[in-house]
Amino acid sequence: MSLSIERIALIETAIRESLRGKFKNYRPESNHMPFHHRLLGKDRMALYSFIHSLNTNFGAAIYEPVAAALAETRFVKAQPQFVAGNQISEAAQNEIQDIINDLTMGKEADKESEIERIRTVCQQGKMKKMKTVKIDLLIEDQTGSIFLFDLKTVKPNISNFKDFKRTLLEWCAIMLAKNANLDIHSYIAIPYNPYEPKPYERWTLKGMLDLKEEVKVAEEFWNFLGGDDTYTVLLDCFERVGIELRPEIDRYFSRFAKS
Repeated sequence: MSLSIERIALIETAIRESLRGKFKNYRPESNHMPFHHRLLGKDRMALYSFIHSLNTNFGAAIYEPVAAALAETRFVKAQPQFVAGNQISEAAQNEIQDIINDLTMGKEADKESEIERIRTVCQQGKMKKMKTVKIDLLIEDQTGSIFLFDLKTVKPNISNFKDFKRTLLEWCAIMLAKNANLDIHSYIAIPYNPYEPKPYERWTLKGMLDLKEEVKVAEEFWNFLGGDDTYTVLLDCFERVGIELRPEIDRYFSRFAKS
């Protein structure tokens, strides 16, 4: 087992507190649905609404705190919702656009060479202020290498891949503007494989993304954070917390049956 008993307890606490926090802040939709309510019951409709709400922000509510707690076992720093900065060189912006154009025209993605292209110009020209999305999880290892993760849904919209790619490159450019010698890596992280036991359909990601150096799916992601077998151990943690909280969840939704 890659995780100690103490660390497993911390992971389960993070899951438990995240779910309870979601219950505390959850406000069910007040839609009047008389046919649904009479057919299925208000409690089941409230549960359905809760699950839908949870699915839309499972990353921020559950995955991010759990991922940070896992990464703390092996890394010097693990910080969710990290702000990369707000300055990028004009030359780096132009280089990123050139990279996107190359990929659009069919050039094969090569993240290592793309980072080096950006590194060459990361402090050249006018520094421009820009606002980019927060990094879902930043990790720093013992050598000072930086790993940036953008947690996505398990079936990301293929039409948005160009935006995903630009974000990954901009994060690197912004941080390289502050330290051009930084060893930096940025990834799309997909928390589980919805096609299991079949392999993840990576072909849907091919084109804009370097599948080897820019995408981590399921075991690749979780085992990177916590070590070998972390993914399996993590699933067991979720199961134990789910069993433990089941009576609490049932009580929470039973009140809607009486409303």
